[in-house]
This record gives sequence, C-alpha cells and structure tokens, in this order.
Amino acid sequence: MPADSPTTPATPGLGTLRAAPAGLPEADLAPPVVAESRDPFTALRVIHLLARIERGRPIRLADIVDRLNASHLDWIFPASVVADVAVGLQANWMADYRNGSGIEIQDGAYGPTITIEDSSRVDPWIVRQAERQRAACHDRLEAFSRLDRAGGEG
Repeated sequence: MPADSPTTPATPGLGTLRAAPAGLPEADLAPPVVAESRDPFTALRVIHLLARIERGRPIRLADIVDRLNASHLDWIFPASVVADVAVGLQANWMADYRNGSGIEIQDGAYGPTITIEDSSRVDPWIVRQAERQRAACHDRLEAFSRLDRAGGEG
C-alpha cells in the first residue's frame, strides 16, 4: 500500500453517496423484451389492447401484432404469442359462458382474425381477465424482489 493512501478500514454499508458527476446519464433505460407465451406481462399488454378493439367484426391478428409492436417499442410481440393469449381468452370465455361466441379466432382471407362479441358482458369480463394477469405480474415482481442473487437463491 502506498504511503500516502488513506488507512481507513472498510466497514459494512455503502454510506452516503456523493453527487453524480456532471453529465452522467440516467440509468433508467429498460432492456428490450421479447414477449413469451404464458407470461403475465405479455398477456396483460395483449389483453389491454384487445379490450379496446372494435367489437363484432373480425380484426386481423397481424394488425393487432403491428399495433402492439408500435405501442410498446421496447417489446417484440410475435404473432404466435399474441395468438396464444387470444386462445387462452377464448378458453376462459368458454369456461365462463359455455359458448364460443365471445372470442372467435378464425382463418380469414387475409390471415387469422379475432372477433370479440359486441355485448354488454364483454367489458366486465375482459377487465377481470386483465386484473388476473396484473395480479400475476405483481406476484412475479414480489417473488423476484425477495431474491438476493440472479441464480434464484435468497
């Protein structure tokens, strides 16, 4: 150790932070995300858009994918993943209402389409679907916050 170095011993804890150097950019950027099937963060974003599309007419899956990718610039939504969310919604609708008219997925002349029933029961139902996905997102975030290491131990 050089003679002119401080001899203060290291102690636990970070202590007070000094002011950031002039011009230091913020570290507030989020990494890009590729949407995945069975991911509540993905499902929430897809459901949020599906809740707002026009009711009672077929909407091309490709148009939904394009809007998601344009709205969430730090995400990539593959068509297969968006279709998986729609199929999950369709299954939930069938379980809740015992019919397939609420969420219809079909092959159209210009590719796969999604039609959402134009009835008063859709809005409260789709809000519940989004709330369930949001709760799953919070559960994941809480579990993550309890980890001490990236490997999952903690």
